[in-house]
Amino acid sequence: MSVEFIGMIGTREASELHDPTVSLTGGSIDLAYVRKFAKVHEDGGFDRVLVGYSSTGPDGFNVVSYVAAATERLKFLLAHRPGFVAPTLAARKLATLDHFSNGRVAVHIITGGSDAEQQRDGDWLDHDTRYRRTDEYLDIVRRVWTSEEPFDYQGEFYQLKQAFSEVKPLQQPHIPIYFGGASGAAVDVGAKHSNVYAFWGEPIAAIKQRIAEVKAAAPPGKDLRFSVSLRPILGETEAKAWEKARYILSRINESRAKAGIQLSAGASLRPQAVGSLRLLDFAKESEIHDKRLWTPIAAATGARGNTTALVGTPEQVAESLFDYYKAGVTTLLIRGFDPVEDAIAYGRDVIPLVRQQVQQQERQIATVA
Repeated sequence: MSVEFIGMIGTREASELHDPTVSLTGGSIDLAYVRKFAKVHEDGGFDRVLVGYSSTGPDGFNVVSYVAAATERLKFLLAHRPGFVAPTLAARKLATLDHFSNGRVAVHIITGGSDAEQQRDGDWLDHDTRYRRTDEYLDIVRRVWTSEEPFDYQGEFYQLKQAFSEVKPLQQPHIPIYFGGASGAAVDVGAKHSNVYAFWGEPIAAIKQRIAEVKAAAPPGKDLRFSVSLRPILGETEAKAWEKARYILSRINESRAKAGIQLSAGASLRPQAVGSLRLLDFAKESEIHDKRLWTPIAAATGARGNTTALVGTPEQVAESLFDYYKAGVTTLLIRGFDPVEDAIAYGRDVIPLVRQQVQQQERQIATVA
């Protein structure tokens, strides 16, 4: 597949637009909403949906299992933090889920950029140590998936004797591994282990630079793909799109003020994640980068997550997404501030346009070749 579209689902209605104290990865469970949310993505032509992770939210393995039974074609990207489930067990759980979903599972490794998040689950390792653990973790997971014989493992964090799994992934040689992280430690580990390296929505020039850095850190000859996550804001006209964007920002600011959430220069309020800090730096540089990459929502929320937007008509947003594709990105993760309605609009008005542009470029390349 030349271009892949990923959405994101949660277990109950949630958005920064309505309540800044709740997130799509936490909260209660509304079964009917989960089914509807997943079907909207499947019917809209998305390839996958991300099922996120937080230290207070529902278990993603069970969410994927439930949604897989309610869909036919839609694939899943299960966010997973190494360290809380033994790597041998995680490998077996993922392989089992791969079979019960008929080969529709991929795993998104998020090592963790917040000490507070980690400590809620009892993890007191520092940032770089967590990435060393992730390196060992993924070494083991891949060996469990592929080894035909029991094996021993002696590392800094894990010691195994005669580790083996009788259940292997349905997808061969193994389940796809996506990886997120912006620090130097993250690049070293992610370039080694991942099939798809994921970035948040930075300007095109920065994404090109980051792609080059990850490729330089990868083993020789490794085929790596890249993902960018963005929050499109659509309007019938460009003016209406910007009007909607400013309205969303005002609502977010109002709701944060009502909840008593304020950002300041205080260090305690700044995110620890390097990716978030990068988004805040881009927001300081300019409200708009490239043609329509809009940063004020990242600034207003502390860039805690995927918070940069593409603002414009469906045609304009599709053009900007295609610009990322031309820069070397083959996976586009898009989600909205009105999650269900925006997913419907993306599937109807944006995804077909991007796929058409990609197909036209591929035909041109084939003709020249």
